[in-house]
Parts: sequence; structure tokens; C-alpha cells
Amino acid sequence: MIEHLFDIEEVARGSSPVHRCDARVKLIVAFAVIIAAVALPYTTAAYLPSALFLVFFAILWATARISPTIYLKRLLLVLPFGFFLIVFQIFFTNPHYAEFHPLVTLPLGIHIYAESVEFASILGIKFLACISFIILLSSTTTMQGMLEGAGRLGLPAEFTLIIGMMIRYLFLFARMYLQIGATLQTRCFDAFDRSLPYRYRMKMLAYTIGTVFLRSFEQGERTYTSMLCRGYGRDSHLFITKKPLKMGEWAFLAVSLVLVPAIGLLGWIA
Repeated sequence: MIEHLFDIEEVARGSSPVHRCDARVKLIVAFAVIIAAVALPYTTAAYLPSALFLVFFAILWATARISPTIYLKRLLLVLPFGFFLIVFQIFFTNPHYAEFHPLVTLPLGIHIYAESVEFASILGIKFLACISFIILLSSTTTMQGMLEGAGRLGLPAEFTLIIGMMIRYLFLFARMYLQIGATLQTRCFDAFDRSLPYRYRMKMLAYTIGTVFLRSFEQGERTYTSMLCRGYGRDSHLFITKKPLKMGEWAFLAVSLVLVPAIGLLGWIA
């Protein structure tokens, strides 16, 4: 799983117009779509706006020239977190409907309601629209680029410093984890090999986790000492240069901020 961390940054370093677009523009557009999708009413009128958001996403994804397989893989990684919440809705009533009509009656008095199935489908398409734009943002913007874009949009300096440090050493610890995993493989250790005693496997995994924590602690001490030697103090902040938006970026932002609310209004006037 952690190996995909490097693949995410590799894809985000593309050269398409969407990749080159300023991170501030992509952050604003993504948040605008998420807010508009969440604000849609929980009625069948939400289908059309959500579908139009997905069409907008598909156009941007095609412009980014990223393989659809990458989107599907990342969607499958995220889908379980929202899928179960959406599926469980079919078994419960909710305040968005006045009457409920059972479609299927299961043992133990469990019912599947027609209105709850409709609510789950509305929730599902809204979730898909929101998560698609998050995947687009992460696939076309590096972590450092998003941090700098958020800083230019007014994210407090304390947050940019903390998140910046996290991003800086996230890949270091990921590489450290891979090195430890490779070391265990050279010693023919496999945590899922049932031919090895269970207690032995748990013991080795505990040693591995402990080693990572110790290395993290030691790296933190070395980093903090180095920062103090370079003048780090309570008033230190991550330096982010000013960067004006280009005319094309202003135009794309303006069109998006007109298009997204207009699509959102379709759910209320339909």
C-alpha cells in the first residue's frame, strides 16, 4: 500500500494544462464542486447536477491526459470508506421522506425500503462527484504544490509549517519502511506465511514496528537539533513566494465559478 505513495507524486508531476494550472485554482474549483454537490437536495433532482459534475470532471481528467485506470484504482481504494455507509442506508428510515414502503423483508424484522434505496443512490452519486474531484486534485497537484497553494490562499503559517514538515518526512519514512521490508524479504520472512509459527511472525512484526518508531524518534531529534542550529524559533514559518495567476488561470477560475453554482442551482429549480 505504501509503495503507491511514490506513484501518486509521479503522476502529479505531469505536464498537461491541468497539471500546470496553479494549485490555488484547482483547490478553489474542487472545494466549489464539493460544496455545491453536498448542498444539493436529497431528491431525485440531484441526479442531473451530480451527473453534470461528473461530466465536468471527465473533461478535466481527459485534459490532464491521465489513464482512466489510475482513476479507477484510486477510486477503488477510497470507495470502501463511503460504500458501506451508503449501502447501509437502504435498511433504515431517514428524515428526508415522510412515508416508507418496504421492498424486501428480511429475517429478524429487517426491511429494505424503496425510499431508502433512492436516498442511498442520491448519496452515492453525490459522493462519487466529490471524491472524483479530490482524486483529480491529488493526481494533478504535488503535495508541496497544494501546501503552497493553500498558504497563498491564507492558510495560517503555523499549519503550513507543520504540514510542510509532515510532507517532507512522509516520503523519508515510507522509504525507510520499504528498506525494512526488503531486509525482511532477504531473510525469507513473510508475515503471511502460515508455515512459520504465529508467535514468531507477531514477534518479528513487533520488532519491525518498534524499529520504525525508534528511527522516527531519532530522526526527529536530529531534525530538531539541525533546525535550532539554523535559527529556528517560535516565530519561524514556511516561506512561500508570491505568485500571480496567469490570464488563462483567471479565465478558467471565472468560468468554473460560474458553471459550478449554475449546475448546483439545477437541483433546486428542477
